[in-house]
Amino acid sequence: MKNLGNYSLKQQQGISLVGLILTLGVLVFAAMLATKVAPTVIEYSSIKKAIVSSKQAGKTVRDIQTAFDKQAEVGYFDAVKGKDLTIVKNGEDMEVSFAYSKKIPLFGPASLLMEYEGTTAKSGTAAKMKE
Repeated sequence: MKNLGNYSLKQQQGISLVGLILTLGVLVFAAMLATKVAPTVIEYSSIKKAIVSSKQAGKTVRDIQTAFDKQAEVGYFDAVKGKDLTIVKNGEDMEVSFAYSKKIPLFGPASLLMEYEGTTAKSGTAAKMKE
């Protein structure tokens, strides 16, 4: 082999065509997944902000539900309605929480199930309704 400086042709390495195609395939799949998941994450963030705002706006369960429905209308999300909220009185304070799941179709029979939940409780865990 001909010596080109300190490197011979046998020492040169790079990515093969098959490696390049597989790498691009993985990147395209990741981008497709991100474009389908991102809107649900944005919606979840909007719902979390709406429950905090609704909790501050209302003193009763009905007031909180009505305030949340108004926030949902302005924020253009419909995964959770005011009637779906779990509102528990904790002393003088009210804790508002929600939980929902979102099924995201990917391709063919494959889909992704995202489960979201949130609360205004300081502990970060949703309070259970007292039976």
